[in-house]
Amino acid sequence: MNNALIQLLVLAGIAVFLILKLRSVLGTREGFEKPPLPPEEAARPDPVQQRKFDVIEGGPDRDITDHVPEGSPAAVALAAMKQAEPSFSVNTFLQGARGAYEMILMAFERGDLSQVKAFLSPDVYDSFASAVRVREEQGLTVEASFVGLREMGLNDATFDQTTREGEVTVRFVGELTSVVRNKAGEVIEGSPTEVKRQRDVWTFARRMGAADPNWQLVATGE
Repeated sequence: MNNALIQLLVLAGIAVFLILKLRSVLGTREGFEKPPLPPEEAARPDPVQQRKFDVIEGGPDRDITDHVPEGSPAAVALAAMKQAEPSFSVNTFLQGARGAYEMILMAFERGDLSQVKAFLSPDVYDSFASAVRVREEQGLTVEASFVGLREMGLNDATFDQTTREGEVTVRFVGELTSVVRNKAGEVIEGSPTEVKRQRDVWTFARRMGAADPNWQLVATGE
């Protein structure tokens, strides 16, 4: 074997060794891969990723659209309330409305409005107090127990930019037992074991941004 052939074999061995070494350090590439971008293009943001971010960042407010259609007058009013009072949350409001409904309804049924007077507008309080007074004059008493809230939904919302007063109307379907007794203690209406459904549409109001966080019941209906 001449020297030229020996040198060729040695160089080939060195080349194989270097290829194997590079594979162990860099790994292998399979399939199609884009060539590396020039430095100035690599620094640019990915338009697809940027577009995805814009959609998420500028998307609908789920705190609002989970309860009313996007773009509806009620949604616009709720958004304006949030601008007037950034800490305002529709979900948190509805949680409070749920508790207020049970508390006010049971106070009315039992004829004791003293604990809920602060949550009633003067007109609503006078209306409730008048109904309670008529029952008392007739010698009637009511025994009621709240079973639970079967349904609740946000019906409407309005916002007055001038007065900054927001109004939210909520639909309730409650379940309770109720018994009406006369002066002799006899049951003249209801049953202590029969659950009845109570349907109400209540409107709550509050001046957004005010120091007092409590909403007042300003209107009732069915």
